[in-house]
Amino acid sequence: MSGVKLLGVNGSPASQRVEWALKIKGVKYEFITEDLQNKSPLLLKSNPVYKKIPVLLHNENPISESLVIIEYIDEAFEGPSILPKDPYDKAIARFWAKFLDDKCLPAVWKALWSQGEEQEKDKEEAYEVLKVLDNELKDKKFFGGDNIGFVDIVANFVGFWIEIVEEATGVVLVTSEKFPNFCVWRDEYLNCDKVKENMPSREMLLGFFKSRVQAAAATLK
Repeated sequence: MSGVKLLGVNGSPASQRVEWALKIKGVKYEFITEDLQNKSPLLLKSNPVYKKIPVLLHNENPISESLVIIEYIDEAFEGPSILPKDPYDKAIARFWAKFLDDKCLPAVWKALWSQGEEQEKDKEEAYEVLKVLDNELKDKKFFGGDNIGFVDIVANFVGFWIEIVEEATGVVLVTSEKFPNFCVWRDEYLNCDKVKENMPSREMLLGFFKSRVQAAAATLK
């Protein structure tokens, strides 16, 4: 569909969330790559408050923040529903999305990058939030049931990126022994056509995170 543009960065989990939502809805769009070290006038004009990606432009109207954008896409375009229709189920989906962004992702990210004694403490905190997800996924194919939905899209970092960062840092958080339900979900998630067809390059991401590891190691010398 003409009139739909996405300002983002290739390999950004936040940008990828929006792309997957657009793909699920079957919306055609133009992807405009941003340089976060030299932000474009269009980005600064479209998101003057946060000045960050992603930003969706629909008929030149800007919408910012990935969770807000996904809900907008679900309401503005025809196609499979991303959020549940039932008000209670929708509220629960929003709850888990907020849990992922506010509790899970910060804990996991910190555990993957901290070192020494601090890392052991951080890993325990990450295990706690991952166990919450594992329990929620018991006897479920996806968070919302049989089809990929809002929470699954929001969970893209733990679904795809986490394993790449684990390889780059050498810190392993997720195993099938610790989190069996989560691992079953991740396999289903990564084999979902809309996800599989639109993943960023694993090699590119691995190279990026390995360079971060090397840079961090250099500062400790």
